Amino acid sequence: MRLRPLLLLTLGMRDWLAPFLHPGPLFLKRSIKRMSHLTSISPRSMGRWIYLGLAIVSEVTATASLKATEGFTNLIPSVIVIIGYCSAFYFMSLTLDTIPVGVVYAIWSGAGIVGIAIVSYILYGQRLDPGAIIGMSLIIAGILVMRLFSDTSFE
Repeated sequence: MRLRPLLLLTLGMRDWLAPFLHPGPLFLKRSIKRMSHLTSISPRSMGRWIYLGLAIVSEVTATASLKATEGFTNLIPSVIVIIGYCSAFYFMSLTLDTIPVGVVYAIWSGAGIVGIAIVSYILYGQRLDPGAIIGMSLIIAGILVMRLFSDTSFE
């Protein structure tokens, strides 16, 4: 008698779990429809993603140059930092009419973190421990999930 509620619960969950347990045509159709926005990228929207890439490169360049400024006492690295951050915010602002601000900022900051870690390793020999590498891997995974599976990546 005690098995009956468990059996009913299991049967009720079967319908909810069916697409995950047995991926049939309906599951594939929903997946394709969900990712259809990837094939409908307009040239205007693609340009916005290029601007976001330029914003990320500018921010990583400026942040990598911060160490060389020595408290803004060295002129050339200080100018690189100022121009880098100004251009980063300029390029980022160009993306906001097509891509939502939350998506832009999440990608910009996440990719910037990973980018500056790579540049710091190459230029300054700064090592990362396994926890930092795992954390940055999760940041990259988050950016990919947001970009590939989120409908809010496009307006």
